[in-house]
Amino acid sequence: MDLTRLRLLVELERLGTMGAVSEATGMGTSAISKHLAVLEREAGVRLLTPSGRRVRLTPAGHRLAEHAVGILARVEAAQAEMAGEGPPAGRVDLVTFISMAVPVVLPTLTRLRREHPGIEVRLIEHEPDQALELLRGGGADLGLVYEYSLVPRQVPEDITLHRIGSEPLLLVQSSENATGRRTMTRERLRGLSDAFWIANSRGSDEDELVRRMCATAGFRPLIRHRIDNLEAVSALAAAGWGVGLLPKLAATPRRRGVTHTPLGDLAGVRRIYLAARTGAWAWRPLRTLADSLRRTARGVLDPPDADDAL
Repeated sequence: MDLTRLRLLVELERLGTMGAVSEATGMGTSAISKHLAVLEREAGVRLLTPSGRRVRLTPAGHRLAEHAVGILARVEAAQAEMAGEGPPAGRVDLVTFISMAVPVVLPTLTRLRREHPGIEVRLIEHEPDQALELLRGGGADLGLVYEYSLVPRQVPEDITLHRIGSEPLLLVQSSENATGRRTMTRERLRGLSDAFWIANSRGSDEDELVRRMCATAGFRPLIRHRIDNLEAVSALAAAGWGVGLLPKLAATPRRRGVTHTPLGDLAGVRRIYLAARTGAWAWRPLRTLADSLRRTARGVLDPPDADDAL
């Protein structure tokens, strides 16, 4: 199969329309269509199907595009090795959850713009479930996702994770009702059996974590509020409307009127991962961005175990 045609297929999966591929490659849409028609004959399967006035990839087209990413990455690596390493260039769509954006992502982008100006990064905000679906569907190239150590996440087989660190979990509550700032014990947690709890509305893992944690203290929590904005969670806690969990990074800076109590082993930790389709890791712009995110994370997160390193 011709590498140019494979590149066009990959770009169509990434960008979604012939017009966008034409703009990105400088090739006319008619020429692109002819190349993809030849690629279909070479593959022996239907790769494209009409969708209104546009076209979209068939399941076979998506699968071939996944293979093509790995093929093109290996060809690029071989060419770079033979000709001498050149600067990486290309657009990487990065999906991240909000509490990583300021302490990890933004410093990374600042450094990347200085060290690798040929790499363009587009940011998308989503929680892990939606981020993994976006990665699988080609709507993003690289993701930052998390899981709670007490509630491991099910990851699709075609996605590979690399852990870059972890952070402890804290109980956020009104300072007027605070049980103290020393690490929480089961006995002190049992004192919150009548409290209203605050959880998010974008996934069930936080609910499960709160239930498992409270079960060790002998009660079932009453989850009354569902708030996705972490700053708003702190505001509600400060006003005495409930208690909730916050990862350490989301608890900084500290809001007046709230107390953050370390939960220790009662809640475990939140593990942070880089995620991408398995065949995409060899693509140099993605790999360069991933390495830069790892460097930033070292100064922000607790280090990963040695066998989790990228």
